[in-house]
Amino acid sequence: MSHWEIILGVAAVTFLLRASFIVFADPQRFPHAFRQALLFVPPAVLAAIVAPGLALPGGALDLTLANPRWVAGVVALVVAAASRHPLAAVAVGMPSLWLLQWAMG
Repeated sequence: MSHWEIILGVAAVTFLLRASFIVFADPQRFPHAFRQALLFVPPAVLAAIVAPGLALPGGALDLTLANPRWVAGVVALVVAAASRHPLAAVAVGMPSLWLLQWAMG
């Protein structure tokens, strides 16, 4: 069996498992606590994607003020918490990252 056959087989099984959950499941029959927990999945996934890019810029943990990504991420987090609007975090976080990268060289 070749590597490509294994990869395609695993991809097919993964796709069918996820599709069966969407196609055959009735979301209204899920327990209330389960539906409430599903609301936290997108923020958790986004945090898992973004956090390593902020805290591990060179492959090593760097939570000092010399890391402009981490500092801009904290600024964006504060703005997001204060405004409760995700676009406000982007509108402030990206320019602060650019400004910090420019200032730090």
